[in-house]
Amino acid sequence: MKNKFTYLIIFIAIIALLIIAYLKVNNTEPISKTGYYLDTICTITVYDMKEKDANDAIDNTFEVCSYYENLLSKTIDSSDVSKINGAAGEWVTVDEDTLELIKKGVYYSDLTEGAFDITVGRLTDLWDFHGVNPVLPDELDIEEAVKHIGYENIVIDGNDIKMVDPEAKIDLGGIAKGYIADKVTEALEESGVTSAVVNLGGNIVAIGNKNNGDDFVIGIERPYSQMTEIVGTVKVRNSTVVTSGVYERNFEYRGKVYHHILDIETGYPVESDLEAVSLVANKGMSMDCDALSTICLILGSKKGMEIIEETEGVEAMFITTDGDYIFSENFIFYEK
Repeated sequence: MKNKFTYLIIFIAIIALLIIAYLKVNNTEPISKTGYYLDTICTITVYDMKEKDANDAIDNTFEVCSYYENLLSKTIDSSDVSKINGAAGEWVTVDEDTLELIKKGVYYSDLTEGAFDITVGRLTDLWDFHGVNPVLPDELDIEEAVKHIGYENIVIDGNDIKMVDPEAKIDLGGIAKGYIADKVTEALEESGVTSAVVNLGGNIVAIGNKNNGDDFVIGIERPYSQMTEIVGTVKVRNSTVVTSGVYERNFEYRGKVYHHILDIETGYPVESDLEAVSLVANKGMSMDCDALSTICLILGSKKGMEIIEETEGVEAMFITTDGDYIFSENFIFYEK
């Protein structure tokens, strides 16, 4: 009897060790990694894989970020965008991804009658929102740069692109990060990930839901809080959440704050009644939401909401300069 009892204790101990070993090998704790790409902090968290597989999947997606940054950034000399900008009006053959994104940029430029314009590159070159002691660009330089803004300058023939105005420059900063967020999401899913959160500096994608079946809870930042406060949350699964605000990049000069959302008519930061825009849409719509959030900041609450209401599958929350909240019809918000 004593031997049987001893064997039972040993058997239970072995089973317990096996369970512990299984849990360690099949770790379902979230695995998160952070990198700096696309001029912002990027964090990817995987919820449904053991540590090694999750790390491999995340490392692969960071390589995707790097690939598209090298393809689409106007500040990298070897990128497709830089080649177009430096071609002095000659034809440049570009990658399929570059072509797709530029076509989408032209679409949104046309939709807004040029209020959002991807040929703003010469103007954005003048503004330094990262410098230690930033100053205003020269007024004459701004006036000259504005003359060369116009998406109609982009001519596309198959995979070849040229600028009618050889001094016009493309800047995809208002749409590229969302495009890359969609590509990162695809890469994670191809790696077998079914539960994850991708955060590319305000462009967030929720893949699936939490392991326990709950939705992911995404915070909406309070403007000018330096990412230390939220005004509330949204609950999402298989969704994209994009937030843009005039507070993201700005500097103060002689008592006035200048932000990075530029008015293509004046060349200076746009003045609208909005400080922040948060959009929620289906997974796979990050590119559209990236462009739309900037568009709303430019156009203001009235025209911005009209565009949102006409866009299928996108809901919006606006924070005005007076601190008021404006919601589209089906936006579900949990105030803090």
